[in-house]
Amino acid sequence: MRPIDRAIAAFLSSTLAVLGCSAAYAGSAASAAPVQRPNIVVLVADDWGFSDLGAFGGEISTPNLDALAQRGMRFSNFHVAASCSPTRSMLLTGVDNHRNGVGNLREAMPTDHLGKPGYQGSLNHNVVTVASLLQDSGYRTYVAGKWNVGSEPYNLPNRRGFDKSIVQGDTGSDNWEPAKQYLPHLPQVYWFEDGQPAKMPAEFYSSEYFVDRMLGYIDADSRKQQPFFAYVGFQANHVPVQAPQSFIDKYKGRYREGWTVLRQQRLAKAIALGLVPASTRLTTMSTTGDWNALSEKDRLHMEREMEVYAAMAEAMDFHVGRLVNRLKETGQYENTVFVFLSDNGAEGSDYHEAQPWLAFQYKQDTETLGAKGTYGIPGPGWASASASPLYTYKFWSGEGGIRTPMLISGPPVRQSNQVQHALTHVTDITPTLLELAHVPAPGLSYQGAAIEALTGKSLLPLLQGSAQAVRGADQPLGYELSGNAALFRGSLKLVRNMQPLGDGQWHLYDLSADPGETLDLRERVPQEFQSMQADYAKYEKANQVLPVPDGYSPQKQVFINSISRYWIPVFGKQAAAVLLALFGLVVWWRLRRRRA
Repeated sequence: MRPIDRAIAAFLSSTLAVLGCSAAYAGSAASAAPVQRPNIVVLVADDWGFSDLGAFGGEISTPNLDALAQRGMRFSNFHVAASCSPTRSMLLTGVDNHRNGVGNLREAMPTDHLGKPGYQGSLNHNVVTVASLLQDSGYRTYVAGKWNVGSEPYNLPNRRGFDKSIVQGDTGSDNWEPAKQYLPHLPQVYWFEDGQPAKMPAEFYSSEYFVDRMLGYIDADSRKQQPFFAYVGFQANHVPVQAPQSFIDKYKGRYREGWTVLRQQRLAKAIALGLVPASTRLTTMSTTGDWNALSEKDRLHMEREMEVYAAMAEAMDFHVGRLVNRLKETGQYENTVFVFLSDNGAEGSDYHEAQPWLAFQYKQDTETLGAKGTYGIPGPGWASASASPLYTYKFWSGEGGIRTPMLISGPPVRQSNQVQHALTHVTDITPTLLELAHVPAPGLSYQGAAIEALTGKSLLPLLQGSAQAVRGADQPLGYELSGNAALFRGSLKLVRNMQPLGDGQWHLYDLSADPGETLDLRERVPQEFQSMQADYAKYEKANQVLPVPDGYSPQKQVFINSISRYWIPVFGKQAAAVLLALFGLVVWWRLRRRRA
């Protein structure tokens, strides 16, 4: 055969092959039913304890979230980081916070950590968000509320996969006045809309506003056929704890018996709901005061603090209900997956520590607490009740700091109203959502750039009832934040907490029988204790975890960073010294007046 004949034959052969493949693909596509991808709504509460939600044993009225729990699956052994920014970074990327750039909350980061690998304090360039991957696959993507994973231009939602966005870039702000700071650690509150500085209303109520904006996004695009991904980051119940009066009034007198009684009531309810074993025991935290030793005046004030806290949670649930009802009205509810979680355990800081700032910016009068211009903070006593039946709260690595309520509701859940006890983690959310949306995981590269591999596991096998665990019994799961650390392996937990809620030493607990961490097993099973310490050392090395300085505490470091990174640069050393001296006088005066 001549060369020209061979060329023609080859061309005809290849053309027929392509046509054949195309025909085969077309026939296959025609015979396959189209995949209906679900809408996805992720709801993130701020600083809720394990049993604050009604479906998790709480007395607070949360009917809308409870209804989602009844329709879905509750995760009783779900873990996050012990503060907001690290958790949100893992939620959005599926990557451990030490690898995604948020090794610690920027405000609480020791000075010599900032800028080190893994300690940027915001998302680095080596991760891609679940929103970006969903957007690439055709999802409409929206976010409203607290962002807190970086305010650099490349880190704002419009560059991280969201079509439309209205976000607060910081750790928090006032819930009635969006421009008002809750702590003096930044020059202003930073709000962004679609990547640009946002023009905010003079007043709002945060939970209502975030849902209003999200409803606006969904309604505006309602004629589009693509599914949507909606991420709502609430400020409830971050300090300052504030709520509409109509919600506060519902709880008048509810907390008269105090936090110890409430802890016991919630333990009993959590056991009855099957969330924790009947063998669960409580331990009293060193920071929990004696309710009966308080003066009548102080008891009334602390009752009011918890009344406002409960009202703020119920108000958030009310606005979640508005979102759910709109989806029902528009026929979108049945094809919507809901994920609800809290970003960390309850806030347990002592409200006396905030007195200098409160004196200048806020009131704490018992009668008006919760209203505009007031600053509610539940304190360590109520935080211990919110965490019940667990130990510690926000910032610490006891279960009360890092085990939070989580539920998934919607089409993937094969059998509704189930409690799942498998060890799960916030990094599991991204791979779960990707699998639900039929979007492949990105691997080690994205748009030609190297990225971190996902560290989480898809929870779809649990939702569909095809598995009872997503991690092997011998597979370790490490964690560290602010020197407080943990390693999970099967039902065992190795944990180290710094003062005042810990002694800086390693302890070992069996969470399947003792989620309250009351019985230390390190001497009973020394081999497991030692091997888990070795596993943690590997985790620490692989993730470049840095040791915290001697005497470090997150709360103290926030104060130090506020002075060094804000007050001195803005006002100068002399002015900052004068202001601090005034603060000291105010603290002395306020404490003296309270003791009088």
